Amino acid sequence: DTGSQVCSLLWSKNERELLSSHGFTQNQLTLWKYPSMVKMAELTGHTSRVLYMAQSPDGCTVASAAGDETLRFWNVFGVPEVAKTAPKVNREPFSQLNRIR
Repeated sequence: DTGSQVCSLLWSKNERELLSSHGFTQNQLTLWKYPSMVKMAELTGHTSRVLYMAQSPDGCTVASAAGDETLRFWNVFGVPEVAKTAPKVNREPFSQLNRIR
C-alpha cells in the first residue's frame, strides 16, 4: 500500500526494483523490491505531487518533476553494469577494425 495516489512508475534497468512517485500526503518517491514489493526506501524533498519521472540512459539516475515547479535528480539504481567492469583499452590504431574481404 502506497498511502497515496501513484503518479508514475519506473523499472530499474540493472536491478529487480521499481520506483513509484506519489502525491498527497507525502509527495515522495518510493523504491520497491520486485517481486516481493517490499518498500526499500522513501525519497522526500518535493513539496507538491510528483508528476513525472525520467530515467537516465545508463539507468542509474532518475529526474523527478513536481507540481512545486522543482526538478530533482536522484541516484536511485546504483552503478550501471558497464561501469562496474572497465573495458580493456587497446591503444593501437584500427585495432577494432574488422575486415570482410
